[in-house]
Amino acid sequence: MNKIKVFCPATIANISCGFDVLGLALEAIGDEMIVQKTKEPGIRISKITGQSLPLATLDNVAGVAGLAFLKESNYNGGFEIEIHKKIKAGSGIGSSAASAAGAVWAMNELLDKPYTPIELVKFAMLGEALASGVAHADNVAPALYGGFTLVRSYEPLDIIKINTPPELFASVIHPQIEVKTSDSRKILKTSITLKDGIRQWGNVGGLVSGLFLEDYDLIGRSLVDHIIEPIRSMLIPGFSDVKSETMKAGALGTGISGSGPSIFALSKGKATAEKVAEAMRNVYINIGVDYDVYVSKINTKGMYEI
Repeated sequence: MNKIKVFCPATIANISCGFDVLGLALEAIGDEMIVQKTKEPGIRISKITGQSLPLATLDNVAGVAGLAFLKESNYNGGFEIEIHKKIKAGSGIGSSAASAAGAVWAMNELLDKPYTPIELVKFAMLGEALASGVAHADNVAPALYGGFTLVRSYEPLDIIKINTPPELFASVIHPQIEVKTSDSRKILKTSITLKDGIRQWGNVGGLVSGLFLEDYDLIGRSLVDHIIEPIRSMLIPGFSDVKSETMKAGALGTGISGSGPSIFALSKGKATAEKVAEAMRNVYINIGVDYDVYVSKINTKGMYEI
């Protein structure tokens, strides 16, 4: 196989209580990428549609991740990448992760899978570092593994795929305001109180347990962020209203997707998720901010050929 077309899913990182360690992949939205082998060594990004992003290899997350892959491989040729962006940059639903992870997943497929998923995550993290200044894995891990993932450790890297309850749906709204990941990290505290840490660890454990047990009430009780959300929510107009209205509509829990501005809610059943999405929509209609809204099953496959 010399050429492949790939679906690269959008992702939700942090999932309220799991800053930089928890993430999930979405089914309803993602980029498309075409990757093909070339005789010439190196990475060439030939085309990008949907957004104005750099074609220069070292300035593009897909290029940086791809070069990291090539450097470690025994392949003497190169790859040409064509990216069709449908996830808006700066949306908080893993635009850079989709590109970085998509590139290395496609290359791995074309070379008959020499690398494991965790090795692909390491390559993709270098692309994420270009985008945000931090080589975090909570978007690229679910993009590559599918479903929910936990980054148990960064050094050494240890990623665990978590069970996805079958009736769990995500509602996501992306208000058309820009919140750069690098900027949203700058405002975070560098230390936390022991009291907040204890509450947060309890929620992370509760959420992971709830997912494995398929206990929707426990999932809902655990979708609480005592550390990051109180700070980052100040950057997102309408966040508190979205949170209160989605909970009234039946959401299990609501929080900031990644660094924002997108807001996510998890619900049991598609019908409830649709009601929750409508509640989100109404908030931004009332305050006069344009938006995109999605209702999605959890994507348990991650990347796949299309």
